[in-house]
Amino acid sequence: MDDKGQARRRLGALALLTLVCLLPGQAAAGDGASDWFVTDQGKARLIAASPVVGDAATLGLGLEFRLAPHWKIYWRSPGDAGYPPRLDWAGSTNLADAALSWPAPQRFSVSGFETVGYVGHVVLPIAARLEQPGQETRLRLALSYLTCSETCIPYDAVLSLDLPAASPAPGGSDYAALIARYAQRVPGDGRDAGLALVAASLVTGRTPMLELRVATQRALLAPDAFIEGPPDISFGVPHLAASDAPGQALLRLPVAGAPAALDRLVGQKLAVTLVDGDRALESGIVPEAAPPPADLGLLLAILPLALLGGFILNFMPCVLPVLSIKLLGVIKHGGGSRAALRRGFLASAAGVILSFLVLAAAMTTLKAAGIAIGWGVQFQQPLFLVFMAVLVTLFACNLWGFFEVPLPSWVGGLALRQGEGGALLGNVAAGAFATLLATPCSAPFLGTAIGFALAAGPLEIFVIFLALGIGLAAPYLLVALLPSLARGLPRPGRWMLVLRRVLGLALAATALWLVSVLADQIGLAPALAVAGLLAVAAAMLGLRPAPHRRGLAAAASLVLAFVVPVLWAAPPAAPAGDAFWHGFDRAAIDRLVGEGQVVFVDVTADWCLTCKVNEKLVIDQPEVRHRLEQPGVTAMRADWTRPSDAIAAYLRSFGRYGIPFNAVYGPGLPHGRALSEILTGDQILRALAEAAGPRKLAVTAR
Repeated sequence: MDDKGQARRRLGALALLTLVCLLPGQAAAGDGASDWFVTDQGKARLIAASPVVGDAATLGLGLEFRLAPHWKIYWRSPGDAGYPPRLDWAGSTNLADAALSWPAPQRFSVSGFETVGYVGHVVLPIAARLEQPGQETRLRLALSYLTCSETCIPYDAVLSLDLPAASPAPGGSDYAALIARYAQRVPGDGRDAGLALVAASLVTGRTPMLELRVATQRALLAPDAFIEGPPDISFGVPHLAASDAPGQALLRLPVAGAPAALDRLVGQKLAVTLVDGDRALESGIVPEAAPPPADLGLLLAILPLALLGGFILNFMPCVLPVLSIKLLGVIKHGGGSRAALRRGFLASAAGVILSFLVLAAAMTTLKAAGIAIGWGVQFQQPLFLVFMAVLVTLFACNLWGFFEVPLPSWVGGLALRQGEGGALLGNVAAGAFATLLATPCSAPFLGTAIGFALAAGPLEIFVIFLALGIGLAAPYLLVALLPSLARGLPRPGRWMLVLRRVLGLALAATALWLVSVLADQIGLAPALAVAGLLAVAAAMLGLRPAPHRRGLAAAASLVLAFVVPVLWAAPPAAPAGDAFWHGFDRAAIDRLVGEGQVVFVDVTADWCLTCKVNEKLVIDQPEVRHRLEQPGVTAMRADWTRPSDAIAAYLRSFGRYGIPFNAVYGPGLPHGRALSEILTGDQILRALAEAAGPRKLAVTAR
């Protein structure tokens, strides 16, 4: 062939090659891939699991990168530098949306800087939802990405891929298996990998640490953890530490940030991606404040507060019904011997203290399991409310004389039996009952002591709860020490019959209050059914004929009361609108304070009687209410009647684990100030004035 013929053939081949290259999205003869975007540092393209649309409503796509050695691209949270690939689908047709997934990344540590991304070959899976399933789809992806080695180079490319509407050939495209392989590397909830994130805690000190507890079916080999949280906090390389829980691994990550930012980290939700070889998980978790190292001096300083807080509980509204039982017990003991009185009151004190130790054991167990804990949270459980309502109803019936045989000794005659000192087990049960009714209440010094205990370790929890129990049992211990205090009371007489009926009414009112709390949790109709069953039981016990039959009928009614919340729990009614109280929104507090507003937060619950007392006697007083209604002040109410992780985390951020709780925010108090459990009007007004800041104080003064 002559030179002219060879030249014509070369020109024809070049023209054909040019034409193929100019046809967008037709690489490899329409096999479901766009052309490569090629650079000296690698190349990128868009691929599809099927070369045609078929009848699918969703297409499986992939953004494929093949990078030159030592070059990388970045993950969705790149770390100390870089930015992830950015995708813009404008110009595509028949595309409703496209969701990008991220396979498990790896960490790069250079000169103290930590970045996260991918090297070599990676495919980012994409789920594309079509506007019209089965119709032709034209994909136009404007891609911006950064690739780095010793230097960083940003690139912009447009990747085009057209997928016709024909039926797919058997087996799909050559890229289906490739996309599926990388889709399997996208972290899930960890169940398939035998991993679960159990708890997270922030350890403060010279080097703050984030501790992650991970349940794992087999030992971690080379784990890494990537934390996505507040932008002003960074997390370092994790290292494995010795775990004290079987089947769990403990990871510690250094945390860097300003002290104020670290303080806000507790209670904020973090996204955690854990990678260990071919296993990975992605989970959200809210870190708690880790127990501080045991400090004997601080513990000794808290003990007097715990003793005083427990003693003050005797005078809180929640415990007032118990005073009736105490009073009758004291009167019954009035004619007994000193030894009998001492035994009876020591047994009651033992019941209180043992109950607090049981609470300490329960708190320690729940905390170790990573479950949110708090003072009085058992009143958020409908079955517990029914149990307390049944118990109080039986006590009221006993005081009214509806049945003469006291309750079984394990429940307790509550020192109401005839005879010197009463049954010891009954006195122990009396103390336990006093503790149960005390738990929905808070008192001065109680919140400080419980907050310290629950933020510390098991030893501190048991020591503080023991001190609280001794404080609540102080009246019993005092009478046991000085029996003459009881012997000096009036002798029993007919006047006690009237007193028993009055005190029985007080207990009946307590039962009604418990049912009203139950109504807020399971609905009004089921709660009324429980109240009706309690009334039937009381009526059966009050009937004189056929004692065995009425006893069986009463027992059946009480059993049915427990069944109602299980089988018939209507959705609770939505709270009525209130122009004064705004719903609790932690994120809105910072925004309002940034706008110069003052925020008053009230955390309450229907089962918290101290909260109700604070509301009626302090917050609703005209002077306080008028100040809270002024422009520039927002009153927020958080209802903890039912369990709420958000409210529990908010309380923990202040080191509190029980209610009532009130806090004030403003330009003068941007991080908030917690008020005491027992409010006063002056305390609220002073806090509001300080939160308003100097400028608003001056305006108010004029």
